[in-house]
Amino acid sequence: MNLFTDLSLSPILLGNLNKKGYAVPTPVQSKAIPAALAGNDIVATAQTGTGKTLAFCLPLIEAMLQQPAPAGKAVGPRALILSPTRELAIQIAREFDEIAQGTGFRAATVVGGMAEGAQLNALRRGAQVIIATPGRLCDFLDRRLANLSQVTHVILDEGDRMLDMGFLPALHQILGQIPKKRQTLFFSATIEPSASKLIAQHLSNPVRIALGPTTKPTENVDLHFYEIEHDRKVDLLHHMLGRETGSFLVFARTRHGVEKLAKRLARVGVKATSIHGDRTQGQRNRALAGFQQGDYRVLVATDVAARGIHVDGISHVVNFDLPMVPEDFIHRVGRTGRAGARGVAHTFATRQERNDIRKIERTLNVQLTRQIVAQLDPMPEPMERFADREIIPPPPPQARKQFRPAGKSTPPSWSNSAPKRGGGFGGPKKFSGPRKTGR
Repeated sequence: MNLFTDLSLSPILLGNLNKKGYAVPTPVQSKAIPAALAGNDIVATAQTGTGKTLAFCLPLIEAMLQQPAPAGKAVGPRALILSPTRELAIQIAREFDEIAQGTGFRAATVVGGMAEGAQLNALRRGAQVIIATPGRLCDFLDRRLANLSQVTHVILDEGDRMLDMGFLPALHQILGQIPKKRQTLFFSATIEPSASKLIAQHLSNPVRIALGPTTKPTENVDLHFYEIEHDRKVDLLHHMLGRETGSFLVFARTRHGVEKLAKRLARVGVKATSIHGDRTQGQRNRALAGFQQGDYRVLVATDVAARGIHVDGISHVVNFDLPMVPEDFIHRVGRTGRAGARGVAHTFATRQERNDIRKIERTLNVQLTRQIVAQLDPMPEPMERFADREIIPPPPPQARKQFRPAGKSTPPSWSNSAPKRGGGFGGPKKFSGPRKTGR
């Protein structure tokens, strides 16, 4: 298929695609959509930023349009889309709503870290599609707040990442409650060996679609490497922000490191925000929306965001800290150079991490281009060094209290300094300890 109009899609879907400006499918879409419309199970791997979300949402909506729910019968959700992170689930839901406009289909987003009341209300109002993270959905199933007995379509997005995050038992529990007569699509950027058993157990004779190298970053990204002392990394980042244009997605290893770096950048005038596991979902949503809209130039994140951030136009990815495993390098770097655009990935490493750099190059079959670190000026100190602290000024001299020692039988006594003469309301009153009561 060369154009979306080559498919026998419903007029309403073709109209929605036209509104979005979608005319020519990406390679993964041109191969996956016809196979899914034919009713096949699919295992599809393609690099990030290649349009996998539309590749499974479009045939799902078309299938539900062509197979109306039985009349006169209470109908539960008909489709389930699982993703590893909240951010990714929310973005899938947003794209689903855009493509499904005018069809009457509604999706319920079921994720952790957010109030469950609205999610349960969406299920009770008859959502046809559940878009969920495994943990929260298992919680709902355990409490019998969700019913998957009528699901006929299952999509596992970023399936290998769900396995990396320890969701295999949850996936078995969820898929075990769905009828075996169903269509299952498995989409991911990479396929790890651990995914093979899951695929063999839960997919039926799947069509295999593999596009481009899935074990190395896209060719649209220039890979730069800087060897630098740990305490100079922030100076190098600040230097880049002053020299380069565009937005920066910066990855640090720990939540504390993310928050510390974002605050330090913000104090010297860089519009920076952060995403990590200690932030509430509302804070994470606002940070991501602000970054996407250009309110923030820099988003500092842990790897929780590597699969959950789908923002077009990210110019630079910075590995401020190296990833825990080489495979995560792919998903970090894949946030830039999307949709045919050019991107740059900068990797900072210390002299002691040379072996880790070689391991990334060997495992992913890539070559990082060594960059010379120019003479760096230290990042300026913030004008208000304690801007994030509440500073309580000392009391004025005339209001300072003096301790007056007292005898054993006399309660403690304090006195302020002597009142000034001729002052408007007079000087401060004396306080002679707690007043005795009759008890």
